[in-house]
Amino acid sequence: MAKFATVQEYIASLPEAQHQTAGEVLALIEKVLPGAGALYHGHPVWSLGPAPGKSPVCYLKAYSAYVTFGFWRGQEITDASGRLEPSARTMAGVKLRAPADIDADLFTTWLQQARALETPAAS
Repeated sequence: MAKFATVQEYIASLPEAQHQTAGEVLALIEKVLPGAGALYHGHPVWSLGPAPGKSPVCYLKAYSAYVTFGFWRGQEITDASGRLEPSARTMAGVKLRAPADIDADLFTTWLQQARALETPAAS
C-alpha cells in the first residue's frame, strides 16, 4: 500500500465509493475531533494525545469492499442500535459499504462518547 502524508491524501486515494463514504464520515469526525487526525500505521486515526496513537479515539480503514469506522474503546460505547461490532481487545467498529450506511446522528453520538472516554474527568 502506498504511503500518504495526510488523512486527506489517504481518503483521496480511495476508489470512488469508498472515497465518498470515508469523506462523509471524515466530516462528522472533524466536527467532534477537529484537527486531531493523523496517519498511524498507514490509516487515519484521531487521538487526543500529543502524538498519533496516544489516547486514540477512532479510526477509518479502507478494505476492498468497505470502510471500517471504528473506536479503540468501542465496546464501552452505549450502542442501542447494535451496529457496532466488537473486535480486538475493547475495540468495536462498523463496516460501511456506501454513504447510505452512515447515520450522522448515531455516529456523532458514538464520537462524543468515545471522546469522553479518553478525556479525563474534571477534579
